[in-house]
Amino acid sequence: MIRKLSLLLIGALMGAGLVVTLSIISWETTGTANAASSDTYRQLNLFGDVFERVRREYVEIPDDDKLIASALNGMLTSLDPHSSYMSPESFEDMTVETQGEFGGLGIQVTMEKGLVKVISPMDDTPAHAAGILADDYITHLDGKPVRGLTLSEAVDKMRGKVGTKIKLTIVRKNVEKPIEVEITREIIKLTSVKFKAYDDIGYIRITQFNGQAFAGLTDAIEKLEEEIGEQKIKGYILDLRSNPGGQLDQSIAVADTFLDQGEIVSTRGRNKEEVKRYYSRAGDLAKGHPVVVLINGGSASASEIVAGALSDHHRATLVGSKSFGKGSVQTIIPLSNNGAIRLTTARYYTPSGTSIQAKGIVPDIFVEQELPDDLKDKFPQQTTTEATLDGHLEAEGMMDADAVPASDEEADVNAEAQDEKEPYSPSYVPAELDKDTQLQFAMKLMHGEIVNDAYPPKGETK
Repeated sequence: MIRKLSLLLIGALMGAGLVVTLSIISWETTGTANAASSDTYRQLNLFGDVFERVRREYVEIPDDDKLIASALNGMLTSLDPHSSYMSPESFEDMTVETQGEFGGLGIQVTMEKGLVKVISPMDDTPAHAAGILADDYITHLDGKPVRGLTLSEAVDKMRGKVGTKIKLTIVRKNVEKPIEVEITREIIKLTSVKFKAYDDIGYIRITQFNGQAFAGLTDAIEKLEEEIGEQKIKGYILDLRSNPGGQLDQSIAVADTFLDQGEIVSTRGRNKEEVKRYYSRAGDLAKGHPVVVLINGGSASASEIVAGALSDHHRATLVGSKSFGKGSVQTIIPLSNNGAIRLTTARYYTPSGTSIQAKGIVPDIFVEQELPDDLKDKFPQQTTTEATLDGHLEAEGMMDADAVPASDEEADVNAEAQDEKEPYSPSYVPAELDKDTQLQFAMKLMHGEIVNDAYPPKGETK
C-alpha cells in the first residue's frame, strides 16, 4: 500500500520543530536543463563581476560561503514561498529530524515581510504550552532582530540543545504591545497519530504526515475496532485540522486506507506529459464505516490530498473551515556535499482533476470553531492562506479541461460569491472536548442528533 515516491510534499511550510522525512533524488537524475542563451551567460558573468567586486571592496571582509548561499537562496525564494536553498548544516539538521526526535520548540513557520510568521504550533510541545498562536509574528530571538535573517537561519537559532532557553518577542494582531515569551527547548517527538474511543465513535487525529503516519493510522484503527467492537463502531472521525502536511507517499497511504479503488491524486510538472497518477488498492481498512474528516485553515498539502480524495470519492464528509490551499509538490535535491535545494516541481490534483493551489478545499459543512473568551482578543480575524503568501503560484483549474477562462468581472463576482460560502474560522483546536465545537458537531452528526444532506455522503456503504 505504501509506495516509495521521489516527491515530497512539504507541509504548510518547513519550520522550527517541524520534522519531515525526506524522499530525495540525486542531482544527476533531475534531467537536462534547457540550453542557456547567450544573454543568460552574460547575466552569469554579471553575477561573477558583482561577486568579485563585493569580495574586493566591501567595507569588511565577507564570508564567501555565506555570499554564495545567500545568492542561491535568493534565486530560489524568488520563485515561490516553498523553494529554497539548504546549507549543508540545514540539510544535515533535516536529515537528523527524520530519525524521529530533536531539540526544538515545536512550531511550523514561514517568512513573511522579513519576519518569522507562525503557521501553527504542534500539539504537546513547548511552543503550544507557551501559548504561541497561529499568525503570530516573531520579531526578535533572544533580543536580536529576525529581520535580515533567512528562514533557515531563523529556524537554526530556534533549534538547540534540549534544556536551553530562548526568548521570543511576538507581535500579535489586535494586541497593542509586543509579547515576550521564554521557552525551554525540549525533545520534539513525532507522534503523528493520536486516537481515542468516544463511545461508539473512533476518533483519530493525524498531526503531520511524517514516516509514522500510515503505520500509526492502521494501529489506531485496529485498536479502536478492538476496543469498541467491529459491529458497534458508528464511524470514524479523521482530524486533519492544523496538519501542515508532509510526505506524499504517506498521504496516499492514508487515503488508501479508507478507499477500495480509484485515483487518489495526480501530479503534473511544467510539461503536460509529465503526469503521474496514484491509485488506491483493494481493501478498505475502515470496512466501509462512515468517515467525517475535520479540516481548517491550517490543513495543508498532504492533508488536502487526503481530504480531496475522500471527498471526490464520496467516502467522507468534510466538516470545519476552508483549508490552506497548498497544491504544489517540492522535491529535495542534494548538491553533493554542498547542501540541497528544495524545489517546487509539480502541482497536484484531486481525483476530479481539480487543482487546489491557492484555492483550498471548502468543507461540505462549515462549522465555526468557537474561541474561549481569553483568546478572542488575541486571534486575528482572518487567517493566512497560500493565496496570501508573497510569490505564491497561481491557481489552476481542471487538469486537461478546455473551459473558457472567465472575464475579470466574472471572476470578481464568482470570488465574492465563493467568499460568502467560506466564512472565516480560526485555525484553533481546543484540547478539551467540551470546547471543541467542530469535533462536537461531527459526533452529533454521526449519532443522528444533527441531520445534514452531506452526511453520509453518496457512496457510503454503511
